[in-house]
Parts: sequence; C-alpha cells; structure tokens
Amino acid sequence: MEDFPFDPSLLKELVTTVMPYGKYAGHVVADIPEHYLVWMAREGFPKGKLGQLLALMYEIRLNGLEGLLAPLKQYRQYPH
Repeated sequence: MEDFPFDPSLLKELVTTVMPYGKYAGHVVADIPEHYLVWMAREGFPKGKLGQLLALMYEIRLNGLEGLLAPLKQYRQYPH
C-alpha cells in the first residue's frame, strides 16, 4: 500500500461504498471476505479510489482492526 496521509473519511467510505463488479458486486467494501482481499492483494488492486479502499480494507483485516468500523457500520444507510 502506498504511503499517503490518512483521511479518516475513508473509514466511512469503507462501510458505504458498494463493489461495482466481480464476484462480490453489490457488497459493501467492508463486507468483502478476507480471502477475496488477499487474492486482490496478490493480483493487484484496481486503480483509483476503489483500489485505495480495497487496499485499506485489506490492511485493516491484516492487522485485526475491524473494530474500527463497528461504530460506523451501525449507522450506515444503503439498500440491501
């Protein structure tokens, strides 16, 4: 993952951004299974904002920090 100044609003985006394609299309980035994030890390994250969010979610899972997202998940509003 590239070094960049951390923007806390990215955490909110993890629980509100929907994966637009692939096996987990329609799932919120924070809900994508770890095995898929590991696969993406191996194959290469997509360019742009989506890739940044997927890489951040990978790092959060890798370091056992999912608890950071729990308070945000209870307030997210998206159709399911």
